[in-house]
Amino acid sequence: MNLIKKILVAQTAVLALWAVSAQAATNDDIAERLKPVGEVCIQGEECAAAGPAAAAAGGGALSGEEVVGKFCNACHGTGLLDAPKVGDTAAWQARADEKGGLDVLLANAITGINAMPPKGTCASCSDDELMAAIKQMSGL
Repeated sequence: MNLIKKILVAQTAVLALWAVSAQAATNDDIAERLKPVGEVCIQGEECAAAGPAAAAAGGGALSGEEVVGKFCNACHGTGLLDAPKVGDTAAWQARADEKGGLDVLLANAITGINAMPPKGTCASCSDDELMAAIKQMSGL
């Protein structure tokens, strides 16, 4: 019986030491482990992640040239699936005249047209950035 008590005391001591060491973490350590890894931002609402830090990291507005270079060139650079090519002012002018101007071309870019998805491949682009890209590509 004495041996069983010694074994139980030893196991209890090990368990107690483990419990004390597990609780030795500070509240700051616990909060650091439990903090969220990201944040969900809803378009049109202010988002902490998209604040000054994002603007400083290049999260500001893109120029038309940047939008074209990053997002539009894949299709409009080659004329893929009858997309008007970058710099082909005559083709862009014909489309603008046929559709009703640059504002209609912008509306088509926003909603998508033919094989082009909404906003092309730049889902995060603003309407102003898309208009700058259209003007850059078309020369209009």
